Amino acid sequence: MSDGRLSVFKTYKLYVGGKFPRSESGRVYEVTDPKGKWLANAPQSSRKDARDAVVAARKAFGGWAGATAYNRGQILYRVAEMLEGRREQFAREVADAEGLSKSKAAAVVDAAVDRWVWYAGWTDKIAQIAGGANPVAGPYFNLSTPEPTGVVAVLAPQESSFLGLVSVLAPVIATGNTAVVVASADAPLPALSLGEVLATSDLPGGVVNILSGRTAELALPLASHQDVNAIDLTGAAPDAGLAKELETAAADNLKRVLRPQHVDGEDGAGGTDWTADPGTRRLTAFLETKTVWHPTGALGASGSSY
Repeated sequence: MSDGRLSVFKTYKLYVGGKFPRSESGRVYEVTDPKGKWLANAPQSSRKDARDAVVAARKAFGGWAGATAYNRGQILYRVAEMLEGRREQFAREVADAEGLSKSKAAAVVDAAVDRWVWYAGWTDKIAQIAGGANPVAGPYFNLSTPEPTGVVAVLAPQESSFLGLVSVLAPVIATGNTAVVVASADAPLPALSLGEVLATSDLPGGVVNILSGRTAELALPLASHQDVNAIDLTGAAPDAGLAKELETAAADNLKRVLRPQHVDGEDGAGGTDWTADPGTRRLTAFLETKTVWHPTGALGASGSSY
C-alpha cells in the first residue's frame, strides 16, 4: 500500500462447538484458486478434530431438536440476514474458490442466501407433509410425526464450495438435526467463513461444526463413529471407491446414508445442478417417523374421551 501499511491476512480456523479452534495437530495446507494462485493456509483437520466435532454436535442435539420449529426457522432466517450483510466478502471468496467472475460469484451468494430463506420457511411445515393421521380399522387414533435423526455427518460437494454447501447443510439443521460438515477439500474458505456467520446468528454452539482438510481422511472416522446417526455422501461422489467404503463403515451401526443425486439420475456420473428447485428430498432424508396409537371412546367416570 502507498502508506507502507501491511495488509492483515485472514487466519482461517475450524468451527467446532461454537468456537474457532485450530486443528489439534497444528497442520495446515495451502489453498489455491483454480489457476494455482495461493489464497490462504487452511487448517488440516485430524481424526481427533472429527471426534471433537461429534461430541459437540451430540451435546447440542437435545436443545436444538427440542426447540420449536418456528424458532428454528427464525434462526435460519437470521443466518440469511447475516450472510446478506457480508455479501461482498463471500462474493470475493466464492470468485477465488470457484474461478468465477465477480457477477457470477455474486449470483451464487444471492442464491445461497435465498436457499437459507427457503429452508427457514420449511421448518414449521415439513411435519405437515411428512406426518399425519393414519386410517385404522378399530377404536384407535394412529398418528405419525417426524423427528430428527440425530447427528449427521455432511460431506460437502467438492465442485460447489458455497451454494452446494448451503444446499446440503441447511436442510439437515432445519429439521432439528445437528451437523458435522467436511468442507470441500480444494475450496474450503467460504465454508470456514460461514462459521463466522453462524456464530453471530443466534445458532446455538455445536449445532453446526465445520472441518476442513482431506475428505477421505475425515470421512471414514465419521462414517464408522458410533455416535453419528447419518451421513450425506455428496462430497464423496467423485470417488466411487471411497463412497462404497463409507457405506460399508456406516452399516456397522445402521446409519442413514444419503447417496448423491445427479442431474442424470445415476450415481457416480454427471453433476448436481445446485441452482435447481431443491424440493423436500433433503428435508425428509434425515427424519425418523414416530407413530403413536391411542384408544378412542369414553373412559372413566368423567366421560372424557381420548
